[in-house]
Amino acid sequence: MGFLKRFLKETNREGHIPQGHSSFGEVSEEQLETHLGIARYGSYVLTDAVRPSYDLQVVPSAGFRHDTYEDRESGIRIPVCMAAASREDIIDLFLDLLDPLGDEVDLVLETSHDNNHGRHQDLYREHIDMPVLKSTLLDYEDLLLNDGCTGLAVLNPKIPMEVQFDEHKLLIMYGHELGPFEEILRSYNLPCSEELKFITEAEHVHSSTDEFSEQFQQMCYRLGIDD
Repeated sequence: MGFLKRFLKETNREGHIPQGHSSFGEVSEEQLETHLGIARYGSYVLTDAVRPSYDLQVVPSAGFRHDTYEDRESGIRIPVCMAAASREDIIDLFLDLLDPLGDEVDLVLETSHDNNHGRHQDLYREHIDMPVLKSTLLDYEDLLLNDGCTGLAVLNPKIPMEVQFDEHKLLIMYGHELGPFEEILRSYNLPCSEELKFITEAEHVHSSTDEFSEQFQQMCYRLGIDD
């Protein structure tokens, strides 16, 4: 099924759209089909999970930048590195970014398949061997790449470090020592730009299917997660 049909007839969600000001509001079906069919922006190629606003408020591009996450309750500030990589690299890069976490990790699967308001349900699995996790994730590469309602986070609370592969197919790394992650990002020739904007920072749309929802449940079963 093409992106347009998924967008129009199955699960579709929008992000960061001011009420009454969507760039898709006056777009014809032909214009919409053309826009949703565009995956390449220069050398950067999107997966089928998400598309930017019709007026390209943010032009998708590869790279990474730094930020800081502050826990509201404790006030603790944690360094963050956010990255976007082209479709042909993103899965391999994500798996490589898991290596600094160690041999045993915890896993959080994030799903918004059954919620039209974009809210997530988080499903947890503790103490999973890294080789087992990587092997299973590779078996569901199509789901991870192209489903706009599936995301995951892998963490080692003993270090602590965390790597997220979110539903927009962005990579987000948390930890007080980001050097190992940055080295891996540079090995994939991703440039560092603190002015880089990500697709999540403007209007965008997600795509999913009933088939992806079923695959998500199968992946949960394979990973020993009870939904």
